[in-house]
Amino acid sequence: MTDVGLRRERVPRRAVAGYAAGSVGTGGFGTLPGLVLAYYLTDTLAVPALLASVAVALPKVWDVAIDPVVGSWSDHELRRRSTRTRLMTLGALTLPVGFVATFAAPTTLGPWASAAWVVVAFLLATTSFSLFQVPYIALPADLTDGYRERTRLLGWRIAALALTILVVGAGGPAVRDAAGGGPRGYLLMGIVVAALLLVGMLGTVLGTRGLTAPTDVAGTDLAGTDVAGADVAGADLPPADDAGSEAVPTLATGYRAGLHALREHTAYRVLLGVFVLQAVATGMMLAAAQYVATYTLGSQAALTFLFAALVGPALLVMPLWTWYAARRGKARSLTVASVLFIGAALALVAMPVAPDWWAYACVAVAGLAYAGMQLFPLAMLPDVISRAGREQGGAMSGLWTAGETAGLASGPVLVLLMLALGGFVSSAAGVPAEQPPAALSAVVLAFSVAPAVLVAVSLVLLRRYEEPEVAL
Repeated sequence: MTDVGLRRERVPRRAVAGYAAGSVGTGGFGTLPGLVLAYYLTDTLAVPALLASVAVALPKVWDVAIDPVVGSWSDHELRRRSTRTRLMTLGALTLPVGFVATFAAPTTLGPWASAAWVVVAFLLATTSFSLFQVPYIALPADLTDGYRERTRLLGWRIAALALTILVVGAGGPAVRDAAGGGPRGYLLMGIVVAALLLVGMLGTVLGTRGLTAPTDVAGTDLAGTDVAGADVAGADLPPADDAGSEAVPTLATGYRAGLHALREHTAYRVLLGVFVLQAVATGMMLAAAQYVATYTLGSQAALTFLFAALVGPALLVMPLWTWYAARRGKARSLTVASVLFIGAALALVAMPVAPDWWAYACVAVAGLAYAGMQLFPLAMLPDVISRAGREQGGAMSGLWTAGETAGLASGPVLVLLMLALGGFVSSAAGVPAEQPPAALSAVVLAFSVAPAVLVAVSLVLLRRYEEPEVAL
């Protein structure tokens, strides 16, 4: 392999700060609806639980479907205008509208009409989110070809993401409760968080504007320098002419571009598989956390501490992971983080017989590992995009985002299946039901062994990843 560091000058601080700011938008939108939307439907709009589950799931399905198409639109914009920021700007400006509308259902509507309102509003918000998120993920490959610079860029982003998850995850419900809860509380919460999302996403657009390097459809810089280590440069991609007459990608061409990248680039295929498996593991642990708090630790309020223990360490260890990766390589660093996560997750099996502090300590160690498991795949993706040709970055990031969404959404499904197999007893009126021993065991296994097994499988796949050689 050759050195991929063709433009290894340091990324300007405004671009680093701007790129990190985007995590305020992505982290806030990814966190708050997952915490409160289902409860908003069932306990404020009186939507039946089964109907509420459909209302929450439909936008997720749409998200998976549209992401590869948005990725192709992003590549189309890059070829025509040498930038992806138009789509990001459109997403940033429209997301707050759909987000506020999601929590602004009129109280005069019945349950079915309320569910329909939320589905439509959240679909609009999800579409706007894809317009920002997909090119946002591809952006590091446009900002620099420096191997270490990408890790630095993503390190600040993941730190901002962890802080946002903590602030929005705790602050959003606090705003709702301070306003008295109910429809008024949710509406105020939606307005406050939407404003925060807007500031963060526009921060990325402004901070990175004019800094992306132009590229042509052959996978080279316009100055004529080939992208190092490209497996396939622009194969099967439509040429763009000077008049910009290239057809706007359709649903079919969007998926074709993503599947082409998946088929032709082994490193991308391996990395995506690793990332999706680890996303499923993360989704399982997050979904099982409330059950662990209630039925293993004996307090619903323990969820706050579990959540903080898992996410908080990223703020402390991100510089250390960045330093370690600069000396050992990203793939090896991901392996170390994953092994640490597996050990911490397996240790959680002892929760039923151990004191409560044991659970928090193990989750905190898993949080240290989780920071690396978030950082390194996202820092490795621009390396893969650069080797394949940056004009395919949108197609790759679109399929990547779809895979992440599907993985995180699969986690709760697997948890519920495990609980069902254990004979879990549902409850009403917020009063936990008495559970059979098999159900209590299923709660622990869904939080510990199952995520550990998924991450272990991802490590087997990671062995096939070939990291580029980098000139130090």
